[in-house]
Amino acid sequence: MDAVRVGSMLFTLVDPQRGSEVAYNRWYERDHFYAGCMIGPWLFAGNRYVATRALKDLRYPEKSSVAVPVDAGSYLAIYWVHEGHHDDHFNWAAEQVQWLYANGRGFAERTHVHTVLFDYASTHYRDADPVPVELALDHPYPGLVAVFVDRAPGVDPADFDAWLAREPVAELLADGPVASCAAWKPISREGGVTENAPMDLGSATGGPERMLQLFFVEKDPSLVWDRFVAYDKRLRDSGQATIALAAPFHTTVAGTDRYTDELW
Repeated sequence: MDAVRVGSMLFTLVDPQRGSEVAYNRWYERDHFYAGCMIGPWLFAGNRYVATRALKDLRYPEKSSVAVPVDAGSYLAIYWVHEGHHDDHFNWAAEQVQWLYANGRGFAERTHVHTVLFDYASTHYRDADPVPVELALDHPYPGLVAVFVDRAPGVDPADFDAWLAREPVAELLADGPVASCAAWKPISREGGVTENAPMDLGSATGGPERMLQLFFVEKDPSLVWDRFVAYDKRLRDSGQATIALAAPFHTTVAGTDRYTDELW
């Protein structure tokens, strides 16, 4: 039997309309999380995260091309799809979402801020015997930090990726509560399964210069935000890249409305 390996991801950052926070949270976790994603073929893991007002206030830079404005996007859902089966899942998902909306199972009182598919690139770990990325959405990490990195023009991609892993990422992970960093490359919507989605999916995917890093954190990410501020400075000072968005999240508590009154 082949090992389970992640190959691609759905990343969907959304805001409910004000006044619809509880209804949205319950619809998503009690219906759409499963009916729109988890029951589909070859999707093997998912989790949900939330940005309170206090966490949104930590985001940088002040103007972002990912979250417009920078504090847009309260709820984040992430899903892993098995390597080699991206089309098998998302062809199903494209039909499933149309069926759900046609049968009254959508939720109109929400806005997609940044919903994008990504190809898996690599994971860097703090520990010699880590929680593997395939289990990261199931492991009880209380926090997640999403960092969108844009490589500067003229910088060699392979050299940049090697330097980023060897120095800034390694420094951020060392001797602290940030357990791992999974890196991803965006998939263009043009000609893809999300091109005809029944809603606006938000800001652009970003081009080949973009990398999304997901940092899995063993405590409230606000308590280690100084590490991410230093990471931003390290990248800017190098001249090799800038950060398009750095955003911390709490993991939601399934079956509860925790955090719904702390979004704004």
